[in-house]
Amino acid sequence: MKLTQRINRPQIAYKIALTLTLLIPFLITPAAWAHHPFGGQTPETFIQAFLSGVGHPVIGLDHLTFVIASGLVALTVSRGVIVPLSFLGAALFGTGFHLLAINLPLAEMVIMSSVILFGLILVLYKPEHSLVPVFENPMVVASLAAMAGIFHGYAYGEAIIGAEMGPLFAYLIGFTLVQGVIAMSAYGLGKQLYLSFPALMRYCGLAICAIGVVLLSPMM
Repeated sequence: MKLTQRINRPQIAYKIALTLTLLIPFLITPAAWAHHPFGGQTPETFIQAFLSGVGHPVIGLDHLTFVIASGLVALTVSRGVIVPLSFLGAALFGTGFHLLAINLPLAEMVIMSSVILFGLILVLYKPEHSLVPVFENPMVVASLAAMAGIFHGYAYGEAIIGAEMGPLFAYLIGFTLVQGVIAMSAYGLGKQLYLSFPALMRYCGLAICAIGVVLLSPMM
């Protein structure tokens, strides 16, 4: 169900605290971190693979930003939970593509572009009417999330190439679990904060777009 615009404005300090709470992941994740928790080495044990799966979406700023964005975008459409779920499911297929040596061209560029797109969805969101009506359709947004998930999952696959079956499943479980927790936490936190701070969506969307542009610019 769409959010309705009922606002009790909190004190200024409360607004700042809430905004910083949502932005903490962006502030503590250095852009220079590598995407692989074990330095690109293939995990050899179940625990190593699980920790690698948990770490990959968190230390990769592009992945982390999109996962948070998917949880927030879920608030903008009816039955919004299908947005992060579509992303999670498609990411598994994307990893499979990489393991099967199916090449997806321009993967990194598509990943950065997906961050910018979901940031724009948040910037354009209006409770009473959408500036872009197609983004009101949950199936359209879920499809966009799924397409993004394939490319994000493809990137995850790089860290597990050559692993045995046990570590492979541990890796898949790890990155699916952590992304689900992050996306649903963003969804739940965003829902609570939006009621008292309706500009939250736009501010978060602008921050997400900015991160996407910064990450994309070296590829242009």
